[in-house]
Amino acid sequence: MVRDYKKSKKFYQECLKPLGYKMNMDFPQWKAAGFMEGGHTSFWVGQPKKFAPSHVAFLAKNKAAVALFHRAAMRAGGRDNGAPGFRPDYGPTYYAAFVHDLDSNNVEACYFGERAPVAKKKSAKKGAKKATKKSAKKSSKKRR
Repeated sequence: MVRDYKKSKKFYQECLKPLGYKMNMDFPQWKAAGFMEGGHTSFWVGQPKKFAPSHVAFLAKNKAAVALFHRAAMRAGGRDNGAPGFRPDYGPTYYAAFVHDLDSNNVEACYFGERAPVAKKKSAKKGAKKATKKSAKKSSKKRR
């Protein structure tokens, strides 16, 4: 759902291009346009009489497509709502970018295919165990 069909149609033509979508249907008399990916129309924009923002997610083929989507959406007038990156709260392989379109709809491109890199850091427990062992050794030396 959009407030301005003509402006939104242009916005989605640009930002969905990196994800492989093309506008294949346009009904100006109804203020609606359809976008195709993979041989069928799977996404529509339309200008209803009453508007309420929504959230829509598009599956990307890889992380690079997510980044290209984000960049294209920003150039087309979108507002950043989450730069490309892993979202471990959503799942170990969830990589996505979020933008608000011209009407504050939350638009997302996501990719599932590889895990986020794990940073190696020393565990607090290991450090505590080493400290405990050292103090135990000192105590046993003092008792001798």
